[in-house]
Amino acid sequence: MFDLDLFYETDHRAYLKKMALETCINFIGRTISQSEFRFSKDGKRQYNDWHYLLNVRPNTDQSAAEFWQSFVYRLILDNEALVILSDDNDLLIADDFDREEYAVYPDVFRNVTVKGYIFKRTFQMDEVIHITYNNEKLTKFMNGMFEDYADLFTRMIETNKHSNQIRGTVSIESTQSLDEQNRTRLQEFIDRLFNAIRKSAVAIIPKLKGFEYNEVAAGDKSGRSVEELKKLKRDLTDDVANILGIPTSLIHGEMAEYETSIKAYIRFCIGPLIKKIKDELNAKLITKSDYMNGEKIDVLGVAELNPLEVATAVDKLRASGVYNGNEIRIKLGDEPVDNPALEEYVLTKNYQRASEDAVEGGEEG
Repeated sequence: MFDLDLFYETDHRAYLKKMALETCINFIGRTISQSEFRFSKDGKRQYNDWHYLLNVRPNTDQSAAEFWQSFVYRLILDNEALVILSDDNDLLIADDFDREEYAVYPDVFRNVTVKGYIFKRTFQMDEVIHITYNNEKLTKFMNGMFEDYADLFTRMIETNKHSNQIRGTVSIESTQSLDEQNRTRLQEFIDRLFNAIRKSAVAIIPKLKGFEYNEVAAGDKSGRSVEELKKLKRDLTDDVANILGIPTSLIHGEMAEYETSIKAYIRFCIGPLIKKIKDELNAKLITKSDYMNGEKIDVLGVAELNPLEVATAVDKLRASGVYNGNEIRIKLGDEPVDNPALEEYVLTKNYQRASEDAVEGGEEG
């Protein structure tokens, strides 16, 4: 009795951290994977090798959707993501690398590792696609909070188990102390008895002479309920979502105020991330002179409005003369078309200037 260890170490539930991060990061990754990377010059779409790499097949093992979802996952989890172009013209996401930073020269990346293969050559900043997400690594920033949640979650589970524990006493008739062999046999019998009670809906306990089993009700039945454990996991996911700028109602699939939540999600979470990706692609894939001459890369497919949902607003913009037809098409994510009518600005009579004389009806007397 005195040799028993009366303490236990709280197990840090690693799956809590994994669950919260996977839920939120993959939510963003799936959104970005729907993007289309469009090359254009003077408003006209261009097709080249980069278009195929970014939109169809970046490398031999990934589709474009898989590539960009993995890219976003690496970017948010590690706070930075590095993409290199191999000698076979494959875009590869680095698993690990060493970065040497310089003040007035381009940074250099060494020991770039992809799927266990280490590139012997070095890569300069102007040769790679490299994006940072935040000033602080997400996992490093949240480690303390995850440990606290894990401690609390573990204690809640242990309390719930303790309050609903099956307890019993066993008494035997004996005038002498049990030897080692009999103690072992007795323990094996008790273990079989306990397993029968624990695993079976109906357990039949044999009644033996000199052996008596009595079940004792647990003293406290007010342990943590399953709903409280679920709420704790939800709160942890909410904290991660708030840091990443995701409205919590979207993460949990709640339809209340869906339109407001999706607009906030696009503006404050997806919009800034798309801007970072677009700026990096324009800086690395297009030269300064070409960019100044009208070449650029746009990232479309996520933040654009649905034409059917904004048909009334589109009609007002066109009728008021603020935008022409092709400008509205661009805002909706469509390409401009060679139609002279769509290049004209129209103004209905409802929008005529107040200083103009009103058109009078009837005949002159």
